[in-house]
Amino acid sequence: MRIALAQINPTVGDVAGNARKIADCIDQARSRRADLVICPELAIIGYPPKDLLLKPVVIEQCRAAVERLAAHCVGIAAIIGTPIRAANPHLGRELYNAAAFCAAGRIEHFHIKSLLPSYDVFDEQRYFEPAPLPGQTPPPPDHDPGAPPAERNDYASLNGYRLGVSICEDLWNDPDLFPRRLYAADPMSRLAAGGAELLINCSASPFTRDKHPFRMKILTHAARRYGLPVVYCNQVGGNDELVFDGASVVVDSGGAVLAQARAFEEDLLIVEVPMRGRTATAGRIEPIPEGIASVYHALVLGLRDYCRKCGFESIVLGLSGGIDSALCAALAVAALGPENVRGVAMPSRHSSQGSVDDARELALRLGIAFDCLPIEPAHRAIETMLEPIFKDLAPDVTEENIQARLRGNLLMAMSNKLRSLLVTTGNKSEVAVGYCTLYGDMAGGLAVLSDVPKTAVWEMARWINTSPASPLLERFGRPVIPENSITKPPSAELRPDQKDEDSLPPYPVLDQIIERYVERDQSATRIIEETGIDADIVRRIIRLIDLSEYKRKQAAPGLKVTGRAFGFGRRMPIAQRHDASDASLAGFPHPNVNEPIPHE
Repeated sequence: MRIALAQINPTVGDVAGNARKIADCIDQARSRRADLVICPELAIIGYPPKDLLLKPVVIEQCRAAVERLAAHCVGIAAIIGTPIRAANPHLGRELYNAAAFCAAGRIEHFHIKSLLPSYDVFDEQRYFEPAPLPGQTPPPPDHDPGAPPAERNDYASLNGYRLGVSICEDLWNDPDLFPRRLYAADPMSRLAAGGAELLINCSASPFTRDKHPFRMKILTHAARRYGLPVVYCNQVGGNDELVFDGASVVVDSGGAVLAQARAFEEDLLIVEVPMRGRTATAGRIEPIPEGIASVYHALVLGLRDYCRKCGFESIVLGLSGGIDSALCAALAVAALGPENVRGVAMPSRHSSQGSVDDARELALRLGIAFDCLPIEPAHRAIETMLEPIFKDLAPDVTEENIQARLRGNLLMAMSNKLRSLLVTTGNKSEVAVGYCTLYGDMAGGLAVLSDVPKTAVWEMARWINTSPASPLLERFGRPVIPENSITKPPSAELRPDQKDEDSLPPYPVLDQIIERYVERDQSATRIIEETGIDADIVRRIIRLIDLSEYKRKQAAPGLKVTGRAFGFGRRMPIAQRHDASDASLAGFPHPNVNEPIPHE
């Protein structure tokens, strides 16, 4: 069977635009003699649509668009992800997450998602009912409440073959690969036992570092377990915090890769899938970036799509001369080109000349516009204004934060006037412990590095500068990030001779604590026992992470690239007194009961 995988980059809510993309894929696939086009999960509306699904007009627009696309399916069939009305309007949630099987100019039937994830960034149980049990009835294909109900059908019939259709999470419950399964059902086993000759999965699986190898393990294991080819079509593109890497793939019944689409870009992959034990030669197999290279491509795609889908044509950011802002500027150039990026140095009385020189050198290497706006006049003016109030109080972090907020004010003014997206440059390590200033360096529309630990920031900068696979090294012919920005000790430069390690442990130690506490939910006791890190350091960092939740609630959205990012995938209370140090277990004391939450 000749199958086309339509790996598209939908814009959430743009039903008409997404339908045009799908129609174009259908036309191209027909011209290339494909029998079937497969689209990603909820392709007609884009994933994740969130509370757009609660608007009845949106569901009607999706219905109308899929019906028009179905009429377009003459001489070819298509599977199109779409939300539809649920079978019983008086029981449960109103919608199904479905895939419409379209052929002969009409919607033949719907395949409905069985497993609805409700963890990390997923919240499908808020909107959808799971697939009806065998013997129950989904809605009729034409959505007419007066029409007779359709029989449940997990299969599509095409060219005499029986195709088992599943949607994303339906594939992620293999009892051999998940020791603790979230669901009692295994839809793939049911499809195989029901006589499927090909397993199809329409997916919207977000990117995280090192996730693709596990995806491949799931796909190849399913193929070998059931002795069937598996076709996996994934969404690509950035939608708010999430980045989808595409990398759609087809494996034969023995688990061998027959074809693989490009990662991090749209693709139409045509594959000759061997049916009923026939052999086939491998088709186009694109290489997939791994490790830090994959994170680089994810961030570039996420930043580019955030700008494009929100209507921004240019980016502005502060350049401190340090590694974080340097990396953000490099990613911005990769996303939009140097002609659409503007860097701004804003030295204070505490800034070194070297930092200004490093910022200017970075701008020169990248070919971006560069401005230097010293904040000293404004800094002096504000200190003078506050002097009557602060005259009997010793200087502290307040004076440091004034500088950061002045810079945020300047950058926001430029963002407003120039209609540019202001990107914030803080990394995950800083965001975790609150080493950032509200309304200062946290100001902006997108936090590009908020899920990238400091150690990974250095790793990516080195990769950009030295790897033969670096697009920026290929483009400019030399390292784009000044070596001094990479090697000098990190500093906020908000007071004389300040260094990050004055307030924080070395970043390799800090990042290890953050990874274990935030991403793996380990206790202080376990972290101390397994790492040997000083107990006081561990407990102090955990306390900083907990106290900084109020800042993160006000932060710009950030691009997710790790297994657990700050944002809507990690929902922690602000006003809470959980003692993560484990000390509260001994007689119920709480060592921090009178410690206020700082708002700085």
